[in-house]
Amino acid sequence: QVQLVESGGGSVQAGGSLRLSCAASGRVFGAYTMGWFRQAPGKDREFVAAITWGGGSTDYVDSVKGRFTIYRDNDKKTVNLQMNSLKPEDTAVYYCAADNRWPLIGSAYWGQGTQVTVSS
Repeated sequence: QVQLVESGGGSVQAGGSLRLSCAASGRVFGAYTMGWFRQAPGKDREFVAAITWGGGSTDYVDSVKGRFTIYRDNDKKTVNLQMNSLKPEDTAVYYCAADNRWPLIGSAYWGQGTQVTVSS
């Protein structure tokens, strides 16, 4: 069992940066693929980024490549998403995800979500 709690959302102007953090509880954090999804108003939830349990592989949706970076600290049981050069289309609720599969298509566990708003 893994419980996930996100933090770090907020409002920023286009071109700005935010860092999202996800704190996990559970004894097997290191065994899970971790990732981030987002859901904008009126749209389906979409994959954003993922990282393997050892941190050796990452995956990103094309729209964020070169702007977002995912990284994890298994000792601290955290996964972070550094978001740079933010665009208004990045506005969404961002959800932390944990699953034992790769690639991360869905997730067995979800956080409660954190709002990111990017104004033009």
